[in-house]
Amino acid sequence: MTERLDWADPTVREWDCTVVWSDPADPEAGIVLDRSAFYPGGGGQPPDHGVLLWEGVQTRILDTRKASGGSHDHYLIPAPGDPVPAAGTKVRGAIDDERRSSLMRTHSGLHILCGTVFRDFGALVTGGNMQPGEARMDFNLPEVPPGFKQALEDAVNAEIAADRKIVARVLPREEALEIPTLVRTQDALPPLDHPEIRVIDIVGLDVQADGGTHVASTAQVGRVEVVKVESKGRQNRRVRIRLSGRP
Repeated sequence: MTERLDWADPTVREWDCTVVWSDPADPEAGIVLDRSAFYPGGGGQPPDHGVLLWEGVQTRILDTRKASGGSHDHYLIPAPGDPVPAAGTKVRGAIDDERRSSLMRTHSGLHILCGTVFRDFGALVTGGNMQPGEARMDFNLPEVPPGFKQALEDAVNAEIAADRKIVARVLPREEALEIPTLVRTQDALPPLDHPEIRVIDIVGLDVQADGGTHVASTAQVGRVEVVKVESKGRQNRRVRIRLSGRP
């Protein structure tokens, strides 16, 4: 099982590790490391990009495939034509700091948005997606009041300015399921059948199950701009945001 450095410390950008499985004859089969800080993607957050450095060469990593059958191994997908280290090779991993840091800020910004909309309007999430620096989230919000777009932007940025701590915790399943706000999605549910569930707590605002990477406080998100609020049917509103300033 790959050790999840991205969960243990999301600030890790370089680390030493060993290849435990690969098939140099079939690069698209992926590369499995014993320790990895590459976020494999999921929950709307795209996977990290980066490189593996070994024996004077580098292998660019452009994607990750999760193992099937309940395994926690992650298969790192190399760039076409790049060399693939054999099993047993000692390598140094490095992830693209600018991309990861932007995704962490964006993901935390979405949680602030989600927590604010739930607190003020009681609306659940019906969909979402993100790229570095921009994202969208859909809510079951049949009606919005006049001035909703600006009021929401002001409320989100007030939570950012409050500099609330953002804490990742892994809880026993029974304890996690006692959190009333654990699931903020209306339809697609996160996996809740595991013996342990990882939760992200924006202290005083939002607690929910989540497997992504986040900054340490809301102030590290920087200013958020609500770019557009769109109708997506009678029941849904899509809120598009982007990061408009660095912390």
